[in-house]
Amino acid sequence: MASRVLRRGRAGRSAAILSAAPAAGAAPAGAPAITLSIVSHRQARLANQLLEDLGRRCATPLALVLTQNAADPDRFAIERLRAPVEVIVNAAAKGFGANHNAAFARCRTPYFCVANPDIRLGADPFPALLDALAAARAGVAGPLVRAPDGHIEDSARRFPTPAILAGKLVRDRREPDYPTDRGTIGVDWVAGMFMLFRSEAFARVGGFDERYFLYYEDADICRRLRRAERPAVFAPEAEVIHDARRASRRNPRLALHHAASAWRFLWGP
Repeated sequence: MASRVLRRGRAGRSAAILSAAPAAGAAPAGAPAITLSIVSHRQARLANQLLEDLGRRCATPLALVLTQNAADPDRFAIERLRAPVEVIVNAAAKGFGANHNAAFARCRTPYFCVANPDIRLGADPFPALLDALAAARAGVAGPLVRAPDGHIEDSARRFPTPAILAGKLVRDRREPDYPTDRGTIGVDWVAGMFMLFRSEAFARVGGFDERYFLYYEDADICRRLRRAERPAVFAPEAEVIHDARRASRRNPRLALHHAASAWRFLWGP
């Protein structure tokens, strides 16, 4: 059974049907510059907090694609959003990459952003991220990510190696691998809780590799972007807040996904 797609435009008007081909170049004046994809796995309440932050603190014109990946008693609070919105209701749960690829198939903006539903905004992060992409031939930019207590998380990282992964088994290190006080810098990869892509770069590498159900899709796409000469940049001038759950440390099924994805990244086809 296919996913159901519900569309709503500004002020309740029907939104245009969007095709898989992303638009090139700058968006027309007043049109959305960024398509933001949020995927909820029974996390609509969290996602609604992010939607409220977008409405209150984000002046950047956006189009939204919201995906319900599992049945949820709560609904997305889209009634007051002043932006084009599409809601996708999956008949069966999909992986991280498959969901965001499906959202990108509806992207008609020059930039495409993926964000976890547990992200919160203290200010609009997009101007600094757009500046970071404009200042380099980068394919993706990531912000500085803070935990709710203000601690800086490990959202800018070096590519995993066996030694790095072994080290994570004995310590829960959450600091970034790169300095946060030197402005925008090139990095190996930025974490998938919040990534702003050039749409043409995302399309060039074929989006996320859907063989990764969960974990390391972000490292993989950044590695492929680097090979395509569209590397990742870290822009600490932009900030978001992430209520990280680190569920793979407590859930054996998610831990298995984590291990399988790490193996694929290091040694898989």
